[in-house]
Amino acid sequence: MKTLVTASWVIAHDGRSHVEIPDGAVLIEGDTVIAVGERTELDRHPAGERIDLGDAVVTPGLIDLDALTDIDHIILDSSASPELSSGFTWSSDYFDAPRAVFTPEQRRTVREYALTQLALHGITSYMPIASEVHSDWAETYEDFVAMTEVSSRLGLRAFLGPSFRSGVNVIGADGKRTVRFDEEAGRRGLADAVRFLEYAEQLNDPLVTGVLLPCRIETLTPELLRDVAQAAYRSGALVRLHALQGVSEREYIQQTYGRTPLQLIADSGLLSDRLIVPHGVVLDVHPEVHGRDTGDISVLVDAGVSIVHCPLTNSRYAHNLHTFGEYRAKGVNFCLGTDSFPPDLVRGIDVGTQIAKIQAGDLGQGHLSGYFDALWNGGATALHRPDLGRLAPGAAADLTAFSLNDFRMGVTEDPLRTLVFNGTARDAVLTMVAGKVVMRDGEIPGVDLPALRRAGQELFDQMRAAYPERDHQRRPVDELFPPVFPRG
Repeated sequence: MKTLVTASWVIAHDGRSHVEIPDGAVLIEGDTVIAVGERTELDRHPAGERIDLGDAVVTPGLIDLDALTDIDHIILDSSASPELSSGFTWSSDYFDAPRAVFTPEQRRTVREYALTQLALHGITSYMPIASEVHSDWAETYEDFVAMTEVSSRLGLRAFLGPSFRSGVNVIGADGKRTVRFDEEAGRRGLADAVRFLEYAEQLNDPLVTGVLLPCRIETLTPELLRDVAQAAYRSGALVRLHALQGVSEREYIQQTYGRTPLQLIADSGLLSDRLIVPHGVVLDVHPEVHGRDTGDISVLVDAGVSIVHCPLTNSRYAHNLHTFGEYRAKGVNFCLGTDSFPPDLVRGIDVGTQIAKIQAGDLGQGHLSGYFDALWNGGATALHRPDLGRLAPGAAADLTAFSLNDFRMGVTEDPLRTLVFNGTARDAVLTMVAGKVVMRDGEIPGVDLPALRRAGQELFDQMRAAYPERDHQRRPVDELFPPVFPRG
C-alpha cells in the first residue's frame, strides 16, 4: 500500500543537500520513500492512505545517538552546588554493598516511559543512554531483551546493547573522587553485550541492530577497552564510548595510565569509522587543555570517528564544545544526541546555534544548517546507514513532522529557522518509522499516557529518595536537592 504525506513544507534531499519544498509531499510504499516533491506533482498518484498535516514541516526522522532511556536525573544534578555535587556519586562504602534501586519490572517501565518520550519528541532512530547510579552495577542482557520488546512494540528504530564497565566513580571518606574497579564485573558485562549482539542478529528485526555500548572511558581498564575493540572487530558492531568529555576524566587517565584519553582509545585499537564518541569536548583545543589544535582533531578525522554533540546537556553542565564550527571545518563527522531529559533535539539545536554565535562573536556563525546536517546526515554516517537521515527515493520511510500552525509559534519565515527559534520538539505531530505511524498528534497506539506519567513520577520519587544511601555523608534528600525557594 502507498501512503502520501503532505504538508506546507517538506525537507527533501536532492542528492547533494537538503532542500526546502513549499507545499510538498512524500510518497511511501511499504517501508521506503519512492518520491518526494511538490504536492501538485505527487497528489495524482494513487495512495491507499493520505496524511495531510496542514501547516507543518515534514523532515527526515530525527536520529538521537545518545538518547536518554531512563528517568530524568539532570533536573537534580545539573544545578548542584560544589558542596553537594559529590552526593551524585557512589560513596566508597556503597561500592562494597551496592543495591539496585529498581526491580527488573520497574526498569522495564522506566524504558517504556523513556522510549515513549522519544517518540513524542519526534525521534525515530536512537542509541540509548541510562544512568548506572541507581543500578547495582550496570545494565544486563535481560534488561535489553526487555527493552527490545518495548521498542519493537512502539515501532522505533533501535541500536541497542547493554552498557558495561569495570569501574565506578566513587567518593572516599576524605571527600575526594577516584575510580574503584571490579575487573570480573567488566568481563561479565562484555560477555552480556556480546550475547546481546547474537540475540539481535537472531531476532532478524530490521528495526533492531546490536551495538557495543561500554560506559565512560575512565570506568574501563585498558585491558577491557582492548577486549571491546576485539569484540567489535569480530562482530563488525558499532562501538559508542563516552570519552573526551571532562577535564577530570583527562586528568585521571593521565595520572593513572600516563596517556591522554585519546591516546588510550588509539592504543586500545578502537579508533575507526565504527567508533562513536559522546561528547568529544575536551581535546587539545579546549581552553583548559592547550587552547589550540595540536593534532587531536586530525586523529579523529583520519580515523573517521563520529562525535555525538549534545549541546543542551553540555550547556547544563557548563561543558561547551570549542567549537562546533572549528571541528566541522576540519572534517569531524558530527551527529547529535540529547543525553538527558527532555529528549528535545530542537531545543538542543537552538542552544548549540546560540553558543556558536557567542563563541564566534558573529551572528552569522550559528551554523544552523550544519546542525541539521549533523542531525540527519551525520547520524546516518555514524550508523553506516545511508538510507537514513534523508527524504529521497530509495530512503527508509522514517520521517518526523512539526506543526507550524500554533499561534504561539508566531509567523513562519523559514520553516526550520522558525521551528528552532520559536518552537520545540513538543511541536512534533507525526513520528513515522519504516512507513508506519508511531505517533500522531501526541497519541501512541497502545500507550496509556496518563497512567505511564503517574508510573514515571512514582519511579522518579523512588530514585530520588535513594540518593542519601549512596552519599558519603548520608545527607538527607532535602539537603541534597534543596528547592529553588524555601517551602512553607
